[in-house]
Order: sequence, then structure tokens, then C-alpha cells
Amino acid sequence: MMAHEEKIPSQHQTVPGETDKMNPIPDHGEKSYQGSGKLSGKVALITGADSGIGRAVAIAFAREGADIAIAYYTEDNDAQTTADWVEKAGRRAILLPGDIRQRSHCNEIIKRTIDAFGQLDILVNNAAHQKSVIDILEIDEEELETTFRTNFYGMFFLCQAALPYLSSGSSIINTTSINAVQPSPHLPVYAATKAAISNFTAGLAQMLGKKNIRVNAVAPGPVWTPLIPSTMPQEDVANFGKNTPMGRPAQPAELASAYVMFASDQASYTTGAVLPITGGRPML
Repeated sequence: MMAHEEKIPSQHQTVPGETDKMNPIPDHGEKSYQGSGKLSGKVALITGADSGIGRAVAIAFAREGADIAIAYYTEDNDAQTTADWVEKAGRRAILLPGDIRQRSHCNEIIKRTIDAFGQLDILVNNAAHQKSVIDILEIDEEELETTFRTNFYGMFFLCQAALPYLSSGSSIINTTSINAVQPSPHLPVYAATKAAISNFTAGLAQMLGKKNIRVNAVAPGPVWTPLIPSTMPQEDVANFGKNTPMGRPAQPAELASAYVMFASDQASYTTGAVLPITGGRPML
């Protein structure tokens, strides 16, 4: 049985979750992704690159020839594993722990990326926070602010900080969600941030078009990442992804090629796009 067909048992972790404690362990493309030089000589900064989609993108980008700045919150072990995979691909990696909710930290990780590599060609805004709830009264002001500052403010701060260093042909890739247009009743704040990300992507793409800086977004459906067992009720985890026509969640590896496409020069006329990767659930 292939990894993406494995059944997911009920399980729970504390936030933000750890990859090695998940059952089954997600597939980030460690054994499957083969690069072909699409990103040779480029430098990418990826938020949330310690695990999940971010790790899969980091592995793919490195195997396509890019050096990687790995931005993450506190998950040092997961982040080091990502760095190890980048270095096994023959590329350089730096670790950038900290809180992207703070503008000062966003400015700092852009500066550290430039100091380490001398350039920045690709910004992937992927880090996210969510909390599953039954009733809107469960959401206090702190949770509201945490979700918006992590998912939207951090992206906004990083775009502002990165722009002075992005040149013609550079790419910004944001991670939105199917929740942007099909909001889950249990994730109302998360869904609202994802709708904002999609809208911001479209607006920024128009603003930066004359500079030939492309801005696109990937809209995942259910993906098996540490965010799921650490933020969803244990009894819901076993059914995660079964509401798709394919009947399962995606593995992170199954999204990586979309980010590679948006980052590469082969997508030179693609900007303002949102690409759904949802296992068949429509985003119309």
C-alpha cells in the first residue's frame, strides 16, 4: 500500500505538533521528488518550512537547485530535519526560528537571508495557525489576533520587507486554502484569513506586474501535516480528507510541484493565479 493510501487512526498532539509523532508519517517527497534544475542559482525563503507543505517545498526547491532559508516558529528538530534534506540535495540551508507575527522578526529574517546568500528570488508565505471550534463563543480576542497575525500579517510584513530585494523574474507564492471559498464551520477565523490571502494575492499581483515580480497562490484541500492532529478533535482526525472525491487527504509531497511551477521561469506569464489542489473538491 502506498503511503498516501494509508489509513489515519485517531490521534492528538499539542500545538504546534511534531512530524515524528504522526501516524502515518507524512510523505514530503524524500524518496520520490526528482529535480531537473528548474530553480538553479535561486534563493528561496519559506515560512513554515520545518514540516508539512513547507518541508515538501523546501526539499523540492533544493533538488531543483535553490538554496533555502527555513523560517519556522519553535520546532527545532523538525526544522533541522528539513535542513538536512536540503543539504543532502547539495544546497545550502539556514535556520530562522521566531515569530512572524512580529514585523521586527519578519524584517530580521529577510535581512539574514540576504546576509547569508546575497539575494532573494522566491518568497513562500506558508506558515499558518488554526483552531477548530464548535461555537464562535470559543474564540477569544487572543485567538482571533493570533490567527490573523500568523496567517495574514506575517505574510504582509514579509512581502513588504522582501520587495526591496526582489528583482524582475522573482516570485511570491502564498498558501491559501479551499477554505477561502468553502469555509469550514469549525474554522471560521482560519477560513477568513485564507480568503484575505487569496484577495491580497490578486491585488499584489496587479501592483507588481510592471516590475515583473509574480504573485500567485496555492489553495490546498486537506493535507496530512502536524497542524491536523494538533488542532482538530481526535475523533475527527481519522475521517480527515474523506470528504473529497479522492476520499483521502493529500500528502505534502503532492503539493510541491505546484510551488515549483510558480517559482520557475517557466511560469513567466503566470501571476495573480490561485491553483486549487483539493482532491477533486471544486473551487469555482
